[in-house]
Amino acid sequence: MPALPLDELQLTERDPKTGKLRTLPALRPEIKADRSFVLYRPPPVVRDPALVEEFLERAKFIADDLNWLLALPHDKFWCQVIFDETLQKCLDSYLCYAPRKFDALLDCHPEVNDMQKCLHRSVFLTFLRMSTHKESKDHFITPSVFGKIIYNNFLFDIPKILDLCVLFGRGNGLLLQKMIENIFTQQPSYFSDLDETLPTVLQVFNNILHKCGLQCEGASAEPQKLEEKVNVTPGNMPLQELKDIVLYLCDTCTTLWAFLDVFPSACQTFQNHEFCYRLASFYELAIPELESAIKKRHYEDSSVFADLWRRISHSRKKMIEAFHILINQVCLQPILESSCENIQPFIEEFLQIFTSVLQERRFLRDYDELFPVEDDVSLLQQASSTLDETRTAYILQAVESAWEGVDRKKAQVIKDPTPPAASNGASAIVESTAEDMEELGAAYASEDECAGAAAAPVVKVSGVELDSLISQVKDLLPDLGEGFILACLEEYSYNAEQVINNILEDKLVPCLDKLDRTMQRQLKPDPTPLVTSRYNVFQNDEFDVFSRDSVDVSRIQKGKRVVLLPEHDVAIVLQEPDQVGSHCASCSAGKRKQFGAGTVNVKEKATPG
Repeated sequence: MPALPLDELQLTERDPKTGKLRTLPALRPEIKADRSFVLYRPPPVVRDPALVEEFLERAKFIADDLNWLLALPHDKFWCQVIFDETLQKCLDSYLCYAPRKFDALLDCHPEVNDMQKCLHRSVFLTFLRMSTHKESKDHFITPSVFGKIIYNNFLFDIPKILDLCVLFGRGNGLLLQKMIENIFTQQPSYFSDLDETLPTVLQVFNNILHKCGLQCEGASAEPQKLEEKVNVTPGNMPLQELKDIVLYLCDTCTTLWAFLDVFPSACQTFQNHEFCYRLASFYELAIPELESAIKKRHYEDSSVFADLWRRISHSRKKMIEAFHILINQVCLQPILESSCENIQPFIEEFLQIFTSVLQERRFLRDYDELFPVEDDVSLLQQASSTLDETRTAYILQAVESAWEGVDRKKAQVIKDPTPPAASNGASAIVESTAEDMEELGAAYASEDECAGAAAAPVVKVSGVELDSLISQVKDLLPDLGEGFILACLEEYSYNAEQVINNILEDKLVPCLDKLDRTMQRQLKPDPTPLVTSRYNVFQNDEFDVFSRDSVDVSRIQKGKRVVLLPEHDVAIVLQEPDQVGSHCASCSAGKRKQFGAGTVNVKEKATPG
């Protein structure tokens, strides 16, 4: 008999009051355990013992509660997730306050870092299980009902999805992509929510421009009041306000890029709001002003200048990469995948986007530095024989004109994006020319994404490391036996992420699919004895009692050996030192060895004569 989905499953139990049997749905509030999840607070930035102890205690409570949640069977897990409001508040607090990649923890305690990593992993596994409607052939939820559950109970929404992408990054790219795709597939209403969210995202750019005393085209339909005289610029605003703007910009750009990188299917929704044009226009207005303000300002602490420059360089890189993802998904990728008669609308979209941003010279130059426009145009020329050469030539000419007066250099691989040289170690008065391109290229070449919570090694492992990988899979899929998990890890090169993905997608190879999924792990004793496995400098020599049964004891010398030399050699020793040296040079290697060993004893024996 096939298993029923959880939403249709009925459980029979005895009524505690009447004693009669009754049938109740498996998903109901009464099954929820009485457990209160505490809210997350970010790690302390200083090594205050009281703050460290408070964080460790709170984080341990959350990690233990989430590990308990992950160990629950399928039905109880979903009852807890749906009906426990404290759990949702706990997860929300982590998404809001967990440190991002560019939130540097100053002088952070090692125990705090370890606990944060442990908690980070538990939160990711919780969201991964919440986004999975089918854990096995016997434990699943009807896809349409699953979509209603996560949407109506606000288990996921657009802000949460954005935070998930930026927090867990490329280290879990495959799993994270499956998560987001499954959420949008089972509940298409999230596309409508995303469409309604994008005007708010664009308003973020307008707010930054307004704070900087700048104005973007189409930013506001309301006329400016006469008394609202703009006199605040990035150059004269307070330092704290400038830091807030740069941090806000860095967080926004990183989040948008992370979401588009994980879920490229959202690109068309973004472009429906002319996002490419709005992004390029914002870049052209805001980036030069903010860079100039950061360079020219004098700082009491040079580390503040370095941090601001690092963040603004990171923001530039992510905006350009987001623009490239949009161009690639909306225009180029469909051209590569479509037949010849269907590519004309995508070519037209490409030409229209670039025609709209040609006046943004600084943006165009920075984009062309990392993703040459000429390569994209060459792709269009190969794909279509009817390409409008006039328009493409106009675009390429505009790109070339954007480089006028600037040395066109390739991006260099540098360890860290280096801020421009500052006068007195604090400020700099350098214009945005070729060195800006080098800094952007350096940031692009050196940027490494966060490792993520479930990134797994690809080499053979054993011992504690292997136990950790098995536990990582079992935390998410507690019904599986350790022996089955071990077989899967061995098949997929100990990649826990790939194992989890293939199990959830029912894509295991036939040899694994035939195994008992509750198979326990068989611990194999080490066939190599300790004695024969040890190695040292005496291994297999004539005195190694572990590798041979008999040893020639006559070859063993206890104490100092006395060597009696011939009278001729004794006479040589008593001669002048220079003669001894010439004699030694003519001796064989074996005789020199004996001569050196018996020198002292020879003197003692020769002196009386």
